[in-house]
Amino acid sequence: MENCIRECADKDQLSRCQTALDEVQSELQRKAKVLNLAGNEVRLKILFLLNMEGEMCPCDLSDVLKMTVPAVSQHLKKLKDADLISSNKEGQTIFYSINKEEASILLPIIESLTGITA
Repeated sequence: MENCIRECADKDQLSRCQTALDEVQSELQRKAKVLNLAGNEVRLKILFLLNMEGEMCPCDLSDVLKMTVPAVSQHLKKLKDADLISSNKEGQTIFYSINKEEASILLPIIESLTGITA
């Protein structure tokens, strides 16, 4: 790999780039957090299933994923803490669904898996 051996920096370019990064910093951090969470295969599977079915409870997710309910619940908590999913309690059962506005960056990826849209 070659090293950069520029003779002089383009100060206007550097300034433009720094200003652009400063302007989008909070959005970059938010998107990086979302992508980091969805980078886990189990959480991506959960998002895929919730997108396909609309809503599911932890027990159904654990059956499909062949995982324990506590393990699924840990992943659901991370997704919920990031506002990627929301919950709705009906009696003793909690159903989870995708918060499409917050997860909008992920929906094209999820939907591209099979072309399923909710």
